[in-house]
Amino acid sequence: MRFEVKLIKKSLIIALCFLSVFVYSQTRKRNFRQNELGFFGGGSYYIGDINPRGHFFQTKPAGGIFFRHSSHYRYAFRFGFNYGDLVGNDALSKEADQQERNLNFKTKLYELTSQAEFHFVEYRVGNRNHPFTIFVFAGISGFYFDPQSNIGGGDQSLRKLNTEGQSESYPRIQVSIPFGVGMKFNLGDKCGVGIEWGPRRTFTDYIDDISGSYPDLSVENGNGFTDRTINGSATTGSMRGNPSTRDWYFYYGITLNIKLRELHPTCHGSGMKR
Repeated sequence: MRFEVKLIKKSLIIALCFLSVFVYSQTRKRNFRQNELGFFGGGSYYIGDINPRGHFFQTKPAGGIFFRHSSHYRYAFRFGFNYGDLVGNDALSKEADQQERNLNFKTKLYELTSQAEFHFVEYRVGNRNHPFTIFVFAGISGFYFDPQSNIGGGDQSLRKLNTEGQSESYPRIQVSIPFGVGMKFNLGDKCGVGIEWGPRRTFTDYIDDISGSYPDLSVENGNGFTDRTINGSATTGSMRGNPSTRDWYFYYGITLNIKLRELHPTCHGSGMKR
């Protein structure tokens, strides 16, 4: 009986030792520090009053640059700048009421973004044992826009025209919530490539300068940009847009990320410099 108890104790001690070694090795393996410089190239598009449902419709070229920091095989944080063009045109709609409304816009959009990533599969640039992952991301962004339209051969900024009779112009700097999904994989020991799609939920309905109803049309509003209906069907107070929704913009494309060399690399388990 005593022999069996001693054997059980020894077995437990050995098992605990193996477990400690395993946990320590896993911690060393999963926790690390890696920085990357990345470049984004792809497209941007918008969904709102002019384009309510058409994903990827009227996509325009977009690009960006970002810095990514990873301290774990499952997590990463990214900070970046993106640029894109957004456009919309009622004349391209299949809906008769939109064709009659006859509005259009274009704007350049500049975005500063901060995002957190979660990897469904452990991943690290240059690691042959973990060369690929699917990931999701979410964060917060600030963006700048200034919608314009064209009458008589010249582009006109719409914001200060108060085309819906606003008492004051809407801000050109707004906040959005970026989120999305993607995949990335290694391209050698120093580089990685990725594919991603990222919606941005905004808190403004004026990316396209369309939101509510027509103002008093007996008064000159918007210098001819307020009512552009083909058959003059607009009336004071009739709906010009849908104020119950908010505009969205999207970035999608390919990323190229380059692993940066650390000036003072650390030993992965102890945190001591080497």
